[in-house]
Amino acid sequence: MRLVADDLILSRGERRLIEGLSFAVDAGEALVLTGPNGVGKTTLLRALAGFIVPEAGAIRLEGGADDGAAVGELAHYVGHANGVKPGLTVSENARFWARFLGGDVRAVEDVLEIIHLADIAEVPAAYLSAGQKRRLGLARLLLAHRPLWLLDEPTAALDVASQALLAGFMQRHLDAGGMLIAATHGPLGLAGARILELAAPAPGEVVAP
Repeated sequence: MRLVADDLILSRGERRLIEGLSFAVDAGEALVLTGPNGVGKTTLLRALAGFIVPEAGAIRLEGGADDGAAVGELAHYVGHANGVKPGLTVSENARFWARFLGGDVRAVEDVLEIIHLADIAEVPAAYLSAGQKRRLGLARLLLAHRPLWLLDEPTAALDVASQALLAGFMQRHLDAGGMLIAATHGPLGLAGARILELAAPAPGEVVAP
């Protein structure tokens, strides 16, 4: 499978952030989006996930049994918000995502063990630390299979050990033929990842924060 973006034009409100951007990501490949704040990294990820309609250009998946399917249907998107419901326990949150994404609810206990949250499975998410909430939000990556992972600052709030844990998840996803696109200001620990640096606006040009 291959993700292709052709000549994209993306704006936020009336402000154009990205113009004429083309790239492709093959199976087993990671693409890391870098650049200053405000250049459109999050906007690009949201467009790939199907939350934003490009002004021009095309986004498509090629190859495999799902050739021609909407990209968002075959992607995990994890943004700045963790998608954690504070009134539900850790286990209930994981079960919600497993059911919502069509995964296997029977895998919840194993996934919570893997992300080091099994000991607090019955604790309401409202009592979790920022790092624990982030790990719980990232659990959906393991609860249901999606060939494409779209991650916006995935290491935010994670300590060094949790960053290494996430790097292991991501590398195994790539080794299995998955694709990954991540926006980040720091290293992700992925050997061989391609870098796509989005350019800062030209002098005098105003973009959204």
